[in-house]
Amino acid sequence: MDSAVIPSDAELMALAQDVAAAALERRMMVATAESCTGGWIAKTLTDLAGSSAWFEAGVVSYSYSAKEALLGVNPRTLERTGAVSEETVLEMVSGALARYGAGVAVAVTGIAGPSGGTPEKPVGTVWIGWKRRGGYAHARLYHFDGDREAVRRQTVAAALVGMTDELKG
Repeated sequence: MDSAVIPSDAELMALAQDVAAAALERRMMVATAESCTGGWIAKTLTDLAGSSAWFEAGVVSYSYSAKEALLGVNPRTLERTGAVSEETVLEMVSGALARYGAGVAVAVTGIAGPSGGTPEKPVGTVWIGWKRRGGYAHARLYHFDGDREAVRRQTVAAALVGMTDELKG
């Protein structure tokens, strides 16, 4: 595996700074809803001094019951499509935006490994969703390579890039 595709801490920080600048410019608060990244997106964003000016909330919801209780994901969605699905990530991002009063949100759910993958959803399968208040939720499917840390780093980077795009859009 080419380690050059795995974002470094400095690269993640630069992406977080892009989110911060866009959020401040648009006077929008940001929220995160994370599963496979375990709060890494929120941590990266709040590592920036002054993040309280634009960071509203972050939720880590690993279990089905947490996704339901904290983000309003419909239990039928989880039963029908599983936690790692477009439908689930769309409900996660919509729930984060509705519940935490932000102007824009990102949600991630995936299989970081090293176990848990299936032939249909192998390790590295990640759904990322974004939504801006007043807009429609949208999601993208990623297939990241590498070990658990590599999958999670790539997920954080893709989530931050998409959040900047969402803020600027």
